[in-house]
Amino acid sequence: LYCAKCTIHLCAFLEGGFEMRLEIGNFYVRNIIFGEKLSFESGILTINKDEALTYIRADERITEAELYIAKPGDPIRICPVKEAIEPRVRPDGRGVFPGYTGDLERAGNGTVHALKNCSVLVVGRHWGGFQDGLIDMSGEGQKYTYFGQLNNIVLVADTNEVFEQREQQKKNDALRRAGHKLAEYIAQCVKELKPEETEVYDLDAMIRRGADVETLPSVVYVMQPQSQMEELGYNDLVYGWDMNRMVPTVMHPNEILDGALVSGSFMPVSSKWSTYDFQNCPNIKALYREHGKTINFLGVIMSNLNVALEQKERAALFVAQIANTLGADGAVVAEEGYGNPDADFVGCIVALEDAGVKTVGISNECTGRDGQSQPLVTLDEKCDAIVSCGNVSELIELPPMEIVLGELEALGRDGLSGGWAADEKLGPSVREDGSIIMENNSMFCGDQVCGWSPKTMKEF
Repeated sequence: LYCAKCTIHLCAFLEGGFEMRLEIGNFYVRNIIFGEKLSFESGILTINKDEALTYIRADERITEAELYIAKPGDPIRICPVKEAIEPRVRPDGRGVFPGYTGDLERAGNGTVHALKNCSVLVVGRHWGGFQDGLIDMSGEGQKYTYFGQLNNIVLVADTNEVFEQREQQKKNDALRRAGHKLAEYIAQCVKELKPEETEVYDLDAMIRRGADVETLPSVVYVMQPQSQMEELGYNDLVYGWDMNRMVPTVMHPNEILDGALVSGSFMPVSSKWSTYDFQNCPNIKALYREHGKTINFLGVIMSNLNVALEQKERAALFVAQIANTLGADGAVVAEEGYGNPDADFVGCIVALEDAGVKTVGISNECTGRDGQSQPLVTLDEKCDAIVSCGNVSELIELPPMEIVLGELEALGRDGLSGGWAADEKLGPSVREDGSIIMENNSMFCGDQVCGWSPKTMKEF
């Protein structure tokens, strides 16, 4: 059979290829206010609260909803925080999160406009869970999470999903989708505007790079997003697909920066990667900056986290095989989470080292409140280059905050991974005067494993 049209298209593809060039047009938010019209002018983001809430309440599952503004320096404590998203819009009308909020299309190519220095936070009005956390916008607690530095639009809401209200693990589908849709809705105000600056991410196909680049050490970034839960609805999504249902594969780094990944609802929250973290992944951007200078950045091996040992071994085998097939000399491996995922993390590093790929790992650690416990569930002598992003069990004590958005009692009542209802020595996490004591575990995305972490190591 012969098709002239297809032959022409194939020839064009073979001659020119498909270029993956992502342009992120940035609009820097210096202040957020509520006003009559959704707009962005001179760094000021104005939101019509009533219209935004009407948009959110179109989902019949939303039973309560309110919007707040939380800026750096405000006397505000936010809990239980479930998700963070950077507001973005595509000038061509495509959805920002393909396969999730929009049609299933390829991400990583074209133009997207982003409201920088700004996020949409999703907060439970009444119910928290194991995967939720806390953000302070001022005081000592502000430094523990990246989102204390941002201008935040805070959606505090509840749903009719009563079947999971008293479950420690919650899918929070209605709340999370509301946050993503709100982020797209808000960014509509910059759809037709000219950005203040444009970031360009343009990485040639692996087999079409110049000799000057190919002589540099070739490096892959191995991501292990949260995918432990065998029941659908809790895990990170790639193009809307539950990552528990996949084996490791290759992805272009632009896809991750451009909405292909959406954060899931499971994982102790200091270890989590929010959708905002995927959209801005500093590790990917750092590798991009070094591409053509000190390294040949091949791209991303997207792996997963599993439960059974055989599944973990299979994933490690796939990662090592892909790295060898791509010709990688080195790898950077980052895991979302700790505990059970440590076995995936260490197994992946060992498999890469055994395959001749020099590997650096990035992880937090669980060394106990006294710092004396084994940092990872499993260890291996081949893991001799690991960057630590801090101890999830470190105790943090904070004074009362003037304003609380959400329901602070959730920290101790609803099984948040770093809070407790009562402790024989320390008492409750939430005290009568509003002061708190908790583990770092409950700081929202606080360990910043994806590359934000400002923490350093000290010897005593």
